[in-house]
Amino acid sequence: MTKYTLILISCLLSSAALAQLPQYQGAYNPSQSLQEYFAAENGNYNKSIIYVFYTADSCYECPKAMEMIDELYQKYYADQYSLFMIDYQNDDEYNFIATYNLSRPLEVVLVRIQDGSSFGYEKIENLQNMTSDQISFDKYVRYRIDSFLGQSE
Repeated sequence: MTKYTLILISCLLSSAALAQLPQYQGAYNPSQSLQEYFAAENGNYNKSIIYVFYTADSCYECPKAMEMIDELYQKYYADQYSLFMIDYQNDDEYNFIATYNLSRPLEVVLVRIQDGSSFGYEKIENLQNMTSDQISFDKYVRYRIDSFLGQSE
């Protein structure tokens, strides 16, 4: 009986943690393919991308780091870039794991887009280890985004 109770409690705790993880963010509609989102007639054709890749069995600080990234995006970058938060292990349509060599519970990938084509990417890792200092976190992430994708307004 105790064994089943422990299993039930662990399942409930893990599902509660997953419920806190943000899903696809920004103007992206998960039922829409990325090709449709970046179609030439769409205003997103020339927007560079900020991908926030996470796993369903994410680390303890990952949801907080994701929330901090989303706040930073909304404050400084919402008009300039597209933001996607993707559980990369459950995404069958695209091979993000191989494309960006993903292996950690939380990775941010910046992709430079020009004329609808990708012109390189840069990864930011271990942001979940920086959540205790909001100011340093914001400065570091903004520096990395501005250095690779361009200055924010």
